[in-house]
Amino acid sequence: MLFALLFVLGATQAFSQNGIGIKAGLSSTKLDFDNKEFVPSDAQTGYHIGLFGRFGGAGFFIQPELLFTQTKGEFAYVPSGVAGSAAPQNYEAEFNRLDIPVMAGFRFLKVLRVMAGPIASININSELKDAPDTVGEADFQSATFGYQAGLGVDIGNLSVEGKYEGGLSKVTDNIGPYSTDNRINQWVLSVGFRIF
Repeated sequence: MLFALLFVLGATQAFSQNGIGIKAGLSSTKLDFDNKEFVPSDAQTGYHIGLFGRFGGAGFFIQPELLFTQTKGEFAYVPSGVAGSAAPQNYEAEFNRLDIPVMAGFRFLKVLRVMAGPIASININSELKDAPDTVGEADFQSATFGYQAGLGVDIGNLSVEGKYEGGLSKVTDNIGPYSTDNRINQWVLSVGFRIF
């Protein structure tokens, strides 16, 4: 009986950081092309906002999230991969997505977390802005998959996280007549607050 009581008290303490909260943050996003006609530009700033849950015990946790994310990517169109006398034109793609990452990790020293896991992204409304006839419209995938890995720090109900996200599937099948294999790679900084 005494051992059962001690186990329950220990489990309560281990699960004390569990709960559901809100989170928001910024991202630095870059498109990665495997195509000579499209050259990625500098990283673009985006944002995300949504909910997270954290469940586990004995130092291990699972953290599912549901986030609305808006990111951007700029690239230059260079016909045949060789710049002519005129400077290559830059174009911007805007991605509006529902992101569903599921992180698994370990907690150290009660405040530090290490985590990694898959992320699924559902396309809500993505577009290639001001696409000219030479480039044409982009054929965006309805869903993509990737991975995230990073660190988190917890201070009371407040959480701060930094993660890297890599794309495992391409975001478009083609841009105009060109077959593309472009993927989103980004650094993500988030602040969360556990509400219960």
